[in-house]
Amino acid sequence: MAENKTAKKAKSTRFFKEIKSEMKKVTWPSREQLFHNTLVILSFVAITTVILFLCDTAFNKLLTYIVGK
Repeated sequence: MAENKTAKKAKSTRFFKEIKSEMKKVTWPSREQLFHNTLVILSFVAITTVILFLCDTAFNKLLTYIVGK
C-alpha cells in the first residue's frame, strides 16, 4: 500500500515537472499582437451580428407578408 502512494506521488511530481517544461516552450503573443487579434475578433463578431440582424429582419418581414398579419 505504501508503494502505491509513493508511485502516485512520483507520477504527480513527474506530471507537474512536465507541465512546467511544456509551459516554457509556449510562445506567448506580444501585447500588440494580442490587441490586434482582439480587434479582429470583435470586428468579426460585430459584422456577424449585423448580418444576422438583417437576415432576421428580412425573414420577419417576409413571414409577415406571407402570413398576412
